[in-house]
Amino acid sequence: MDLFEDDVPSPRSNKLSVEEAFAGILLAANAADGYVSQEEVQAFGTLICRMRLYKPLNGDQIGRIIDRNLSQMRRLGLEEFVNRCAAIPDRLRKTAFANAVDMVMADGVVEDEEKQFINNLRRQLNISGDDAQMIVTVMRYKNMR
Repeated sequence: MDLFEDDVPSPRSNKLSVEEAFAGILLAANAADGYVSQEEVQAFGTLICRMRLYKPLNGDQIGRIIDRNLSQMRRLGLEEFVNRCAAIPDRLRKTAFANAVDMVMADGVVEDEEKQFINNLRRQLNISGDDAQMIVTVMRYKNMR
């Protein structure tokens, strides 16, 4: 019996779980402008709690995912961290992109760094320009004040 057995890979593992990679993309989107607003934190928490991907996990497991992601983001830098996270399954790529766009729009202001992040993420996730434009348009409507 391993007392430290867990569903989340150990910090020494370089491979991210699907849950870690997806959350990592969203955390990176929040951090893209160098500042994480209260609205972005709330949007992240609400999103994670509502996603079926995270339903099997308890609060402690989600907390460990967030802690590990933040640690790796600091250690690797934003760009390399997102490169690792972009290896999510094809079925989740548009979902991750849409939610990342939603994250950067959560505070009502999209900074130049966030625009650059979203454009780079689109390429890393192989999202077509047409699909990306449609997603951005929908998220603009969603986040209107």
